[in-house]
Amino acid sequence: MPDSVDIQGILDRLPHRYPFLMVDRILEVDPGKRIVGLKNVTINEPFFSGHFLDTPVMPGAMIMEAMAQVAALLVLAEPGAAGKTIYLVGINELHFSRPVRPGDQLITTVVSLGARTRFGKAQATATVSGETVAAGELMYGLARAGE
Repeated sequence: MPDSVDIQGILDRLPHRYPFLMVDRILEVDPGKRIVGLKNVTINEPFFSGHFLDTPVMPGAMIMEAMAQVAALLVLAEPGAAGKTIYLVGINELHFSRPVRPGDQLITTVVSLGARTRFGKAQATATVSGETVAAGELMYGLARAGE
């Protein structure tokens, strides 16, 4: 995987599509170690129509999904991951510290905590303007297509 990945490269690697694709660009990647992703949060996101009407806030589940998708791209950067699907299988100590609103740029940094065979862990941190908005540990599993 190159040092940065545009939206076409993301679409080539992830199965997610609108309205569930939560990463617009990969800014940095060090395969097997660390990755940094970007999500431009706009008022046009479908979840803002009902969360909340007078004060739009990105749902925590969508922030967590952005973190998981960036983590999946880190795993997919590994040579042995070609043709595999990455599933989120667990979350530890995920905390949210401030709202994410339209106009924010959500930056997600994921650091690998190691992997064994078909399972692994990663530490994910999401920030807006350098301030942490969410952080936690993600566990994932790898499966061959169709498993």
